[in-house]
Amino acid sequence: MSKNHLSIEINRDYCKGCGICVAFCPKGVLGMDDHEKAVVEDLEKCNACRLCELRCPDIAIEVIVG
Repeated sequence: MSKNHLSIEINRDYCKGCGICVAFCPKGVLGMDDHEKAVVEDLEKCNACRLCELRCPDIAIEVIVG
């Protein structure tokens, strides 16, 4: 997959800071910021498995490929 066509959008209004996305990401792409919201820390590691998107209970994450 081309890394040029991959992005992760996090809706900070929906994110409650539970950390589930961080725990399920097998590549360590996501982390938590000082406001306890999910952030993308290293997009280059992302393999677009979408586990973060699928596990987020608040539908705050969208993995965009293409």
